[in-house]
Amino acid sequence: MKNKVLITGAEGFIGRNLKQKLQSKYKIFTFEESELDFDWRTTIKKIFEQGLECVFHVGACSDTLEQDVNYMMLLNYEVTKYITDLCSEYSVKLVYSSSAANYGVNEKHPSNLYGWSKYAGEGYVISNGGTALRYFNVYGPGEEDKGRMASVAYQMYKRNQNGEEIKLFPKGPLRDFVYVKDIISANIFAMENDSNVCGKWYEVGSGDARGFEDKMKIMKLPFTYHPESVIPKGYQFYTCSNKDKWMPNWKPKYDLESGLINYMEYLAT
Repeated sequence: MKNKVLITGAEGFIGRNLKQKLQSKYKIFTFEESELDFDWRTTIKKIFEQGLECVFHVGACSDTLEQDVNYMMLLNYEVTKYITDLCSEYSVKLVYSSSAANYGVNEKHPSNLYGWSKYAGEGYVISNGGTALRYFNVYGPGEEDKGRMASVAYQMYKRNQNGEEIKLFPKGPLRDFVYVKDIISANIFAMENDSNVCGKWYEVGSGDARGFEDKMKIMKLPFTYHPESVIPKGYQFYTCSNKDKWMPNWKPKYDLESGLINYMEYLAT
């Protein structure tokens, strides 16, 4: 009999990839944002009563521009708190999808509602024995329905396909771009090494800060620049995961070149 896991947000970008990777080895239960009705707590508890090995809490409002406080905190904190409490009650492993948005623009505290909601959820998870993974800039297969929150790689690929001009911000912003397959490997590693990593947060990235120009050149996409005047206030010019803050003995498989080549093969099909 297969062990059982719960994946929240399994219809989203990362959740869908995680489900695809695990479905041959595990019986998978899911919980989606669309199930947040008046009785959502009962729905989730019934899943725990099936006997779970692990919860991958991926589901969240990931729109960094969302300003509805009630919606954001219900989805990103209250649901997280309830799931964390059930994991403690039923002795279930918990791997929480956190975010590098926790660092904000000054690397001290979040700078928007989304970041604060993930920071609060993360704190509750690790204080109750779960594992939190702070993702950097994720890209890869399955992000087609993310709209404005899709990666620059995907958005610029589509712009080029549509014959639209590609414009980047000037002044050389750098990002840690991490391929979704490495995000999935980190989640599975956290579950399989729970006793060694639980109760802490870890960064998940490539460990290399690269320019958006690098992305475009690897993908062979032409580009120009916006004027400096359109750069948003508080825009982050640098993000990079610290290898010393990765889970011990975990490391990514893909650098930007190999990740984008793999992704381009997918996009071309």
